[in-house]
Amino acid sequence: MDVLLKHKPAYSLAVVTLAGGEEVRAESGAMVSYSEGVQTETSSRGGFLGGLKRVVGGESFFQNTWKAPGQGGEVTLAPTLPGDMMVIELSGGDFYLQSGAFVACEASVETDTKWGGAKGFFGSSSLILLRMSGQGKVVLSAYGAIEERTLQPGQKYTVDTGHIVGFSSSIQFQVRRVGNWKSTLLSGEGLVCELTGPGSVLMQTRSEDALIGWLAPRLPSKGD
Repeated sequence: MDVLLKHKPAYSLAVVTLAGGEEVRAESGAMVSYSEGVQTETSSRGGFLGGLKRVVGGESFFQNTWKAPGQGGEVTLAPTLPGDMMVIELSGGDFYLQSGAFVACEASVETDTKWGGAKGFFGSSSLILLRMSGQGKVVLSAYGAIEERTLQPGQKYTVDTGHIVGFSSSIQFQVRRVGNWKSTLLSGEGLVCELTGPGSVLMQTRSEDALIGWLAPRLPSKGD
C-alpha cells in the first residue's frame, strides 16, 4: 500500500494506491473516492465488543475495508475537520492515537482502546486513546498542522490534552490539572498530559474543544 498526501497542511487528502488484492481499512465516512473495481465491505471488526470499544475510543462502530481488484486500484480518504495528515509505519511497537485522529490503516494493523484515566475522561478534554499495534502503515489526521517532538529517556514534556494527536507506547503519561483547581478553571487551559520519554509525541496546532468553546456563545438559542 502506497500513500500520497496532497493539499497539505490545511485540506489534506490521502491518495491510497493498492496493488491487486491489497486492502485498506478506513474509518467510516473517510472515503472521498475510489477507482473502478474496488470493492468495499462494512463490518464491526472484532464483533460487537470490538465495535463498542471503538465507540468508547471516539471512533465509529463500523469500519470499511476497501479491496483492490487484480489490476490494483485507488482510494482517496480525508478527515472530517480541516488540517494535516501524516503516515506512520509500525514495525512491532505500539502507537497511541487520540480519539478522532485515526483515518485508515493496512489490514495487518490492529486497533484497540486504552483509557487515559478518570481525570482525562471526566475532564473538558478527554484522553481516550486508540492503541495501534502490528506492522504496517497508519494514516492519521489532525485539526490544524502537526508538530512533532522527540523525547529522550526521562525527558518530561507537557501538552494540553486537546492538542495531543498521538505518542509512542514507550512514553509514560499522566493526566493532571494545570496548577490548582483555580488555575484549571480560570486559566482556560483545562487539563494537561505530562509525558515522559523516550519516544515521539505528535501535537495538533488547533483544538476541537477550543473551537467549540468559541462557537457555543455565538450560536443562536432556541428562543432567537
